[in-house]
Amino acid sequence: MNFRNYSVPYQINENYSKKAAYFSMEFAIHQPLKIYSGGLGFLSGSHLRSAYELRQNMVGIGILWKYGYYDQTRNQDQTLQPAWMEKNTSFLQDTDIKFQILIHDAPVWVKAYYLAPETFNTAPLFLLSTDMPENDYVSQTICHRLYDANVATKIAQFILLGIGGAKLMDEIGFNPDVYHLNEAHGISSAFYLLNKFRSVEKLKEHLVFTTHTPEEAGNEKHDLYLCHKMSYFCGLSIDEVRKLTGTEDDQFNHSLTALRFARKANGVSALHGVVSRDMWGKYPGICDIISITNAQNWKYWADKQLYGFKDSGNDFGFDDRKKYLKKRAFEIIADQTGKIFDPNVLTIVWARRFAGYKRADMLTYDMERFERLLSNIKHPVQIIWAGKPYPFDYPAIGTFNNLVHISKKYKNVAVLIGYELALSKRLKQAADIWLNNPRVPREASGTSGMTAAMNGAVNFSTDDGWIPEFVDHGNNGFVVPKADYDNMHTHEQDEYDLNKTYEILEDQILPLYYDNYDTWRQIMKNGMRDVRFQFDSNRMAHEYYELMYK
Repeated sequence: MNFRNYSVPYQINENYSKKAAYFSMEFAIHQPLKIYSGGLGFLSGSHLRSAYELRQNMVGIGILWKYGYYDQTRNQDQTLQPAWMEKNTSFLQDTDIKFQILIHDAPVWVKAYYLAPETFNTAPLFLLSTDMPENDYVSQTICHRLYDANVATKIAQFILLGIGGAKLMDEIGFNPDVYHLNEAHGISSAFYLLNKFRSVEKLKEHLVFTTHTPEEAGNEKHDLYLCHKMSYFCGLSIDEVRKLTGTEDDQFNHSLTALRFARKANGVSALHGVVSRDMWGKYPGICDIISITNAQNWKYWADKQLYGFKDSGNDFGFDDRKKYLKKRAFEIIADQTGKIFDPNVLTIVWARRFAGYKRADMLTYDMERFERLLSNIKHPVQIIWAGKPYPFDYPAIGTFNNLVHISKKYKNVAVLIGYELALSKRLKQAADIWLNNPRVPREASGTSGMTAAMNGAVNFSTDDGWIPEFVDHGNNGFVVPKADYDNMHTHEQDEYDLNKTYEILEDQILPLYYDNYDTWRQIMKNGMRDVRFQFDSNRMAHEYYELMYK
């Protein structure tokens, strides 16, 4: 296949004829392609699947990470051991396209690989690599580890995605109408495009930006002089950069620059849109920030048989299928931990990226109540934890390891490793309760509960991210009622959420599951129904064209 004068290789739906290039640091498309860490990747993977289903004129641009994010293995005592294994991706095509970009004032060779649409049913995806013999060793390592801890390497990765991705579009002659940055990692593309379009006004016509981070501290900032030294600004002087981006101190703020260069931006839930407008509104020169709520690809994630039984009103088949899904997932638990879980017991799953504000271990803040919950004979429970902390986030790793040690005392508690797409799907099928308890309002969207609902799990969450748009308490899920969090200290917020979580669990959820299963089943079905259209990524991919690209 010739990649010069490239066009998307399927019939385009005329409603989506505008050419879009979608830049993301990570894509979680399918288990064999391990180039993602968490929610951002799950989102962009679903986005590309929906772009393919809707026949949109879109290509994805990412990086081919040689060692991925990391592989989750265990030490002798079962605690977390990050390992970096080389990944094999023989299903990718070598495009034979090579070109150079400047990093640290030196030319670095970039090679492009291609994921064809029919491989995993996605929009076409181009993946960039510097891991080639023409480069020196340091340049080769740019694409080794996703979110490398070394600051200079990380900036080089941003240059590879942004400048490399924009240059690739010129190399293949795709000429996008819209450059869509999924998070600000690729904003270096704007400096490349400034050389092409010759004005900020012209650049703005082509650039849109999605922000995922609801707190200012979480948005990447790097030393302006270091970025300049690393050729981030495509030949502009520091003074020109300051003038163009409105940077007043010596910190280059990637997200703020994206908001000043983009025609339009969006937050990833209704609540996050409000938080973002509030957070960035004090800065002059930023674009409009709207909301497009994240979603996940129903076709990929949902258990179709469960939906079949739901739609035909076959309760016996529905219950049997859910039990089977639990049983199958519990084989993974038995394999990893030597514990045999019971498919008839209410199973609580907490599984996602480990990060402080997500409070993975919240149920253990009160060990007395935790103990009571686990030893309840009338209303037994099983709890599963899984998820990947960032390999250098030592507090999060400490939380993970502490849960491992706690789990050793109980037959009905398991902590799993290897939380990637395949295990994620299995755990959603295993869950009766999908527990989500971030500190409000720190979760921009938090989409794992969507795919859980697509597999008959009932969401139980604090009222953050997408949850206010979805959960109708006691009807399709359960939610911790919001308190006046703004006027609470962190420990007060934690205490309030903990007490409410236990109250709802003990007084509402457990009695319903064990004493009134018909109502419980109806709550499961309501969740499955409500998530299907509103939170399927086809709706989201359509909204990006309607609200952002046009």
